[in-house]
Amino acid sequence: MTQSTATPSTDHAKHSKHIVLSLVLCGLVGAAWVLAPHPVIGLVVALLPIGILVVLSQTFWLVTLFIVFSFFRIHEVFPVLYPLKIPLMLSAGALAALIWHTVFSQKLRLYWHPTYFWLLVFWGLVIIGIPFASNKGVAISMFTGNYVKIIIMTLAVSWLITSSKELSRFSFAIVIAGLIVGCKALSNSINGIGLVEGSRVTIGRSFGSMLGDPNDLALVLMFPLAFTVATATTRGVGIPMRLLAATTSIVLFFAVLATQSRGGLLGSLAVFGVFGWRFIQSKVLFCSLGFFGAVILYAVAGISSRSSGGAAESGIDESAMGRVYAWEAAFKMAVDNPLLGVGLDNFYYNYFFYSPHWDGLNHAVHSTWFGVLAESGFLGLTVFLLFITSLIKCARQTLRNLDSGENIPPYLHSMAMAVYSGLVGTFVSGTFLTQGFVWPIYILAALTIAVSQIASQFEKSQTSDSEQK
Repeated sequence: MTQSTATPSTDHAKHSKHIVLSLVLCGLVGAAWVLAPHPVIGLVVALLPIGILVVLSQTFWLVTLFIVFSFFRIHEVFPVLYPLKIPLMLSAGALAALIWHTVFSQKLRLYWHPTYFWLLVFWGLVIIGIPFASNKGVAISMFTGNYVKIIIMTLAVSWLITSSKELSRFSFAIVIAGLIVGCKALSNSINGIGLVEGSRVTIGRSFGSMLGDPNDLALVLMFPLAFTVATATTRGVGIPMRLLAATTSIVLFFAVLATQSRGGLLGSLAVFGVFGWRFIQSKVLFCSLGFFGAVILYAVAGISSRSSGGAAESGIDESAMGRVYAWEAAFKMAVDNPLLGVGLDNFYYNYFFYSPHWDGLNHAVHSTWFGVLAESGFLGLTVFLLFITSLIKCARQTLRNLDSGENIPPYLHSMAMAVYSGLVGTFVSGTFLTQGFVWPIYILAALTIAVSQIASQFEKSQTSDSEQK
């Protein structure tokens, strides 16, 4: 019969370590209380280990919720959440978890995708252009405050989402966020809260929310539309989820109409057009429905009744001329700075020096393409267009592979359709909406890469299974 090898001396050493550790922790808590004598300190220290475990085990949800709050501005939709600094807390937790799982635990497996090339080149040009920006302070503030988060989260989403289950969770979060913002927009429209030009709905305009501009709100509302339509029309997805997605699609569509945004309306029509092209066999019928649908929606949206850009203005309306002046200014900025442009977020502050028409106010560019042209030059726009082309090719190729495959997981096919239609809608609306340096394109890029990677792995597993049989 074997006896335990433990001796009193080893037991004493273990107990001594525990005692020392306990004393050190108590000393740290005491020191914290001396420096900040507040009863909450003890509670924070007690909950800290649990918080660390949650952060490290729920990295996917931290990143997803950070994107939801940063893009959909949930804390501005419900101002009571604003003082809680939720996006800041989520970003800190997500960044810490990403560093831990990338450097230490190595659970986050990094891989290379061809689309990364043009994306990284474009980011490199933007970063190089910051020291040469006409207003360096504005460029640095935009980069450190927002754009660097977009860069990190784009890579994080593309590497974190590795299965159809995670795709379904991400899609669900986008659908719910879209439903929340859409309902708030419709509520404001019905109750006449925060209306611009008498009829265009906004959210949080009274306290300077990003959603206080109808065009920016239309962009936020249009983004989840592709996900809701894809989920609602994909067989194999659960009935409750399809009903939720269909309901959200209706809410989002009417909310976009309430913004009376040309870009939002065009983008929404493009999203519906992608699905119509796939499901309507007769292309003549498709084109006819598309034409009459566009005319009817233009009338229903009430764009002709807008005080700016409406039918009451003769000739080329004021809204259209404002865009023409802004686009001309953007072109002149690129001519003066062909390689790097005027710098990140610098169009607005250079408008006075380049616009052929001055009405006493600086204006936004209201175009993705001219915005990128002005702020990153001809070289930046060229790389950006190559990046866009690679995204579209990747999304189309993924769809082809999935269409020809068998036993495809429903959410994989749904997300493939969502990112493709979302890309088309985003690029069509980009004529009137400024989104070259904001979330939508980059989230769609990350999802396009993730879906492509998951689809290729699924195809490989099917091939290996068939070979074994």
